[in-house]
Amino acid sequence: MFHDHHRDHRDDQLQILDQQRRVATKLNSLHSLDPPLSTRATAMSTTTTTTTTTTPRAPLRMVVLISGNGSNLQALIDATQPNHPLASVNAEIVLVVSNKPGAFGLTRATNANIATLTYPPTKFRKTIKGAAWRAAYDAEVGDLVAAAKPDIVVLAGWMHILTPAFLDRLPGKVINLHPALPGEFDGAHAIERAFQAFQEGKITRTGIMVHHVIPEVDRGEVIVKREVPIYKEDTLEKLEERIHAAEHQLIVEGAVTFLKKLQQQRA
Repeated sequence: MFHDHHRDHRDDQLQILDQQRRVATKLNSLHSLDPPLSTRATAMSTTTTTTTTTTPRAPLRMVVLISGNGSNLQALIDATQPNHPLASVNAEIVLVVSNKPGAFGLTRATNANIATLTYPPTKFRKTIKGAAWRAAYDAEVGDLVAAAKPDIVVLAGWMHILTPAFLDRLPGKVINLHPALPGEFDGAHAIERAFQAFQEGKITRTGIMVHHVIPEVDRGEVIVKREVPIYKEDTLEKLEERIHAAEHQLIVEGAVTFLKKLQQQRA
């Protein structure tokens, strides 16, 4: 029986376009950055004095990209609460994006009344040959993220290497949490590789860092870093627990450091 592969291709493209339209509609509510009229600056003048109230500064907008459980996302959410670090720089999370349907981090975001977007690359892999699918996917995700007008984009367990097709749409705004120190264990499975190196007597500690994202994996300028000791009684699981606990603190510290610098630049 003849199978119309061209029709399958068209159907896949239509599904992608349909999802894009739905996402664009969903993001429309994120476009407004101007404060409401009631909070805009007002001035009262008399013949002798003029009194001006200042406009409340718009919150700094954060988009978080995830692929899984979202424990680091939860740390960021918690840090936006009153009297916590991200609240001190007037930051809010406006969108959480996952490339994995069903990622529990999406539930965390929904529970915190944060807009979510699931955008898996499956259709791109099916319809675009070779490595070109990655650039096409990154370009569309980049456009969707840019539509939320973020001041910062945080990769918090985002298991997809981003190409310039994404990064060029958000220059200087993307930061990443990586469970290794600068120049050590770049890429995937960093904790496992560090533990193996410890067992071989090559290292006595590992660490974590938050860094700017560039096309070279885990090679961007470091924002903050922290060493994590490895003990002789450690198992891989114990080391992972210690690193993850430190990550929850450092991802917040990294975001705050980035945003404070941004505020200084805009002052």
